[in-house]
Amino acid sequence: MDEEWVVNRSKLREVWVEHPEWSRQKMADEMECSKSWVKKWLKRIRGVPMESQEVLRGKSCVRKRPPPPMEPKIVDKILEIRDHPPQQLGRTPGPLAILYYLNQDSLLKEAGYKLPRSTRTVWKVLTKYHRIYHSAPGIAEPEERPQPGVEWGMDFHDVSTVPANPEGKQQHVVEILNLVDHGSSAVVASEAASDYNAETALRKLAEILLKEGCPDRIRLDRDTRWVGSWTAKDFPSPMLRFLLCLGIDPRVCPPQRPDKNPFVERYHRNFKYECQLLEKPIDLNSTMEVNQRYVRFYNLERPNQAITCGNQPPRVKFPDMPSLSSVPQTIDPDRWLSTLTGRTYKRRLDRKGCFQLGNRTYYVNRIDTAALKTMIEGCLQQYFKTCIGSSQNHPASFALRLNDTHGQI
Repeated sequence: MDEEWVVNRSKLREVWVEHPEWSRQKMADEMECSKSWVKKWLKRIRGVPMESQEVLRGKSCVRKRPPPPMEPKIVDKILEIRDHPPQQLGRTPGPLAILYYLNQDSLLKEAGYKLPRSTRTVWKVLTKYHRIYHSAPGIAEPEERPQPGVEWGMDFHDVSTVPANPEGKQQHVVEILNLVDHGSSAVVASEAASDYNAETALRKLAEILLKEGCPDRIRLDRDTRWVGSWTAKDFPSPMLRFLLCLGIDPRVCPPQRPDKNPFVERYHRNFKYECQLLEKPIDLNSTMEVNQRYVRFYNLERPNQAITCGNQPPRVKFPDMPSLSSVPQTIDPDRWLSTLTGRTYKRRLDRKGCFQLGNRTYYVNRIDTAALKTMIEGCLQQYFKTCIGSSQNHPASFALRLNDTHGQI
């Protein structure tokens, strides 16, 4: 738009130079614009040298003087409406509602004060006097980069180019289970499948650990195939218990924080734009073919700009990866229970006198503490047998504290 205005002003100067005798109205007809526009710009053009080009660009629209400060009484009234809204409103008023009540104040109108007309002005006042809370920007906390073979990142990648099956899965038809080493940025394993669930994912991870060995830590997100359902949040899921029994520390990322698992997420982006959207696999077989080819290219040929790789492929930078500990021949299936030592579980009794443990609801009658402790111990034993699947009777050792005021156990 600015270029069009410059062209029109330049054309007006040419018309004035060629026909100085023309009237302002005739120039306006020739330019197909208003007479007032011709008078304004002709006055500017005549006041500067003919070769000047700055006049054609116009003047800045930036305010020359700062706006007058708001009257203190108006500021006090805005804060009063915010802190003590009218009773019939029933909520904390926002800038738009505050503007309405300001214009209803007869004292401010009689005083002749200039009332704000924009919600942005009211918003600035509320922010200045701490009536609106603004969270501080997050500060990234750098983490110490582990050595190769110490920590892996694990996640699923959806191959979105595979069309939906009309008689089967509509989404996530084909997925790739990727494990990336954090110390070297190398892809440890990448397995494509069309039937990933909690059981098949656990079996595939077990095959990878048998082949590659066990790292010290594995970082994963909150996929339900990893962490299970929220109803069983008090005890680890089968996947987490499996890793704990192998001596692997599972690091579960916070909700909606993919930046906490950056290596595998970055690999997913590279695979998507460098392979998936170019090759466009349409089924499981084509996905496995292009995926294996890309993993080989990524590890051995593609320059990696990670700090540890120094613009070299991961396997070229780290040709001799450290050997990991193999999966033990015998595993204690109850080793994961040691991680629950000292953990506290709270339950709040609802108004019906019930509390939930696992997927079951239990009723607490007005009984003494000893009887209540015996009942809860039986509930825990039953929970261990049904939800955890252990055949042994684990002693439920816990401290019981009742709070009659708040109904807490």
